[in-house]
Amino acid sequence: MTRILKSKPVTDAIAADLAHRVERLKILGIEPTLAIVRVGSRPDDLSYERTACKRAKALGLTTRVFELDEKVSQEKLLLQIRRINADSSIHGCLVFRPLPSEMEDKLVCDELAMAKDIDGVSTASLGAVFTDAKEGFAPSTAEACVRALDFYDIPVEGKHVVVVGRSLVVGKPVAMLLLRRNASVTICHSRTEDLHKIMRTADIVICATGRARAFDASCFREGQTVLDVGINFDKDGNLCGDVDYESVEPVVDAITPVPGGLGSVTTSITMEHTVSAAEKTIR
Repeated sequence: MTRILKSKPVTDAIAADLAHRVERLKILGIEPTLAIVRVGSRPDDLSYERTACKRAKALGLTTRVFELDEKVSQEKLLLQIRRINADSSIHGCLVFRPLPSEMEDKLVCDELAMAKDIDGVSTASLGAVFTDAKEGFAPSTAEACVRALDFYDIPVEGKHVVVVGRSLVVGKPVAMLLLRRNASVTICHSRTEDLHKIMRTADIVICATGRARAFDASCFREGQTVLDVGINFDKDGNLCGDVDYESVEPVVDAITPVPGGLGSVTTSITMEHTVSAAEKTIR
């Protein structure tokens, strides 16, 4: 019978751990605080902002939202980030993306102080992931994949992992995190020849392409674990992943659902990173 790798047991475990850590920080007079920087009022940004603020409150964290007009200049956005960098009462900063097309995404991300870059978006943070440096934070979604595997006792060492997607948000960093665990990792993408055949050779498949229900049962086989990172909407407006869940679930050994899978774990990891950043300020 297929194991459904639901998010709630994972997020509950993270919450239980954070409760003690947040309590200790508050005893020391430190209020772990997450800054959210949002340009404009895109509906998906507002939705995630509500989710993040709700999760933070439940875990005992404080959130501060910095809303900037959609026509704000890049320099004013950079100035806001510099102020957050300099504010010792703020421990983590999450900049909502994508940014307006006229802004340089990399330049904005690189303005974040590494110590407060709790979603691992800056060049410095990503460089630390790729060089195994013991500083900064990995992208939350990439770490959520590894955390889910750990929680459900799915072995990684010596296993063949196929990552479908090569973004700096998920694909490349999760490959690096799994290499640290002695997995053998293959990164695939839209130009990969015989993609379906390669996916079927894996012990673990991580789908992170952003294409709704792009992978059906023909891409998988018995015994596999499938992590579906995709957050998409189908033609009927229904939330779905990159995997055609209905056809794939009966075939594989274990699978994350969408919704109810890695998205919620990612949010909890972001909060955990904020708490870790606050702990690093203790002298």
